[in-house]
Amino acid sequence: MPRVRFPRRGSKSFSPRKRASHFNGRIQYWPEVEGDPQLLGFAGYKAGMTHLFYVEDREKVPEFGQEVKSPATVIDTPPMLICAVRAYNETHSGLKSMAEAWAKDITAEVSKTIKTPRKGASDKELEKLTAIADRVKAVRVLAATQPKLTSLSKNRADLVEIAVGGGSVQEQLEYAKSLLGKQVKASDIFKPGESIDIAGVTKGRGFQGPVKRWGIRIQQNKSRKTIRGVAAINPASPRTIHPNVPRAGQTGYHHRTEINKRIMMLGSDGNRLTPAGGFTSYGQVKGDYIVLRGSVMGPAKRLIRIRKLVREAKLPAEVPKVTYLNTEWKKEHGGR
Repeated sequence: MPRVRFPRRGSKSFSPRKRASHFNGRIQYWPEVEGDPQLLGFAGYKAGMTHLFYVEDREKVPEFGQEVKSPATVIDTPPMLICAVRAYNETHSGLKSMAEAWAKDITAEVSKTIKTPRKGASDKELEKLTAIADRVKAVRVLAATQPKLTSLSKNRADLVEIAVGGGSVQEQLEYAKSLLGKQVKASDIFKPGESIDIAGVTKGRGFQGPVKRWGIRIQQNKSRKTIRGVAAINPASPRTIHPNVPRAGQTGYHHRTEINKRIMMLGSDGNRLTPAGGFTSYGQVKGDYIVLRGSVMGPAKRLIRIRKLVREAKLPAEVPKVTYLNTEWKKEHGGR
């Protein structure tokens, strides 16, 4: 009887499936934008999931013009504090920091995260940034979250680097210096209906076997040695295990990036969408928020990095018409 070839289980797109180096998402590429200088990213904390009804505005889908239901994820996005301006020069080994200037008023939450200059930005440091503008390749700012404005119990700010795009390098430097020491809101960068990219770390599952890690079939109960494993992991010769053989190992806690996530709602009144009793494992959204269509990686309280769109989205840019947003208590149903 000829051997039956089954399609392999699991995707190798993200191999090796190892633990992320840090529990915060990272962004390694920033898009090119046109127009006036602007920030290209933001950061927030995942509060939980809910569902909403909206009028489908994609013309090429069968439900166009109808009211449809969709899962949604709420991101708590309190204003971020611009702590520093950093200028980069391009070398043979990539971007290298040339100079930076820190704000004078640094909160205690930031001081607990990183050791900052005590005096803050001086005129000499700001003049140096202007003097080297002809050699600067990229301008970025260091922005800190404010956990005190959320329901989190942490007292340390998360410091992230955000690129500045649009205009010339001189205009980017002047724009970044004008933001130094000030707060920036998510509504200053994004708008409802816009498509964005997100980056974060998935929920950790620990060390798991190949059945849960790769989704392979469980063998019959009369199998030798094990039923939750691969029957033959390698040939007799050569005696080596190929990388396409499902094996046990780290599951979850992987860094992932998702593109083209649509902003369904964006506002500053968190009470409008916080369910009765608060979000499970998070609590109440007190201020600014972003509601994304679909799911978002990671558990509640996980930091989510948000970036301007890199690839062209095939989604409408208009503000979606949301007719209903669920705010009922979901804890008895196991919802998050």
